[in-house]
Amino acid sequence: MTVAVVQFGGSNCDRDTVQALAHLGIDAELVWHEGGLPEDTTGVVLPGGFSYGDYLRAGAMAARSPVMSEVREAADSGTPVLGICNGAQIGCESSLTPGAFTTNESARFQCERVNLRVENAETPWTSHFEEGEVVEFPIAHGEGRYEIDDDRLDELETDDRVLFRYCDEDGEATPEANPNGSKHSVAGVLGERDSVAVLMPHPERVSLPDIGRTDGQGVLRAFGE
Repeated sequence: MTVAVVQFGGSNCDRDTVQALAHLGIDAELVWHEGGLPEDTTGVVLPGGFSYGDYLRAGAMAARSPVMSEVREAADSGTPVLGICNGAQIGCESSLTPGAFTTNESARFQCERVNLRVENAETPWTSHFEEGEVVEFPIAHGEGRYEIDDDRLDELETDDRVLFRYCDEDGEATPEANPNGSKHSVAGVLGERDSVAVLMPHPERVSLPDIGRTDGQGVLRAFGE
């Protein structure tokens, strides 16, 4: 019963994620991408960082690592899979979720706290929140702008597959509250199964009481249920 936190060359949020999961009583293990997933894998995290230095395109090279075939098989079987930041880029690049993350509208790396509105509270990743609730997560990315064609975005919204949107403190998804220019302020989406999700903000960085807010615990608890 192990959550595999997959390490690629350039991952740097892997240990943070293991620590955040351990705090919640969830067994997690660092797994180097060349070794494959452990037989007892019950969940997978694709953590943040800069896999392969973000060469070519953020997440594109890691998405072609052999371990991702196993991750896709696990996702297809219903195993919970979460991509965070660089892991979200890898998730989109490997077609676990639709759309793509590209260069911020500001063309700058941005590291700050943002407000997120919970769009769908009936998923494993958001069941500890209320629909419309505003939570605060940090971001740290240079290629976090979510892009997708309008027709596919309409499908995502119709099917309630948008998890979070960037918003202000009152829950309004205004242009000023959108830190990177993501289409329709989208910050996280579901795959074809609700057990698969990617999001650009970092829940693991707001999960330990000793360092401040714990809003991110609600997302990570999905691995223990």
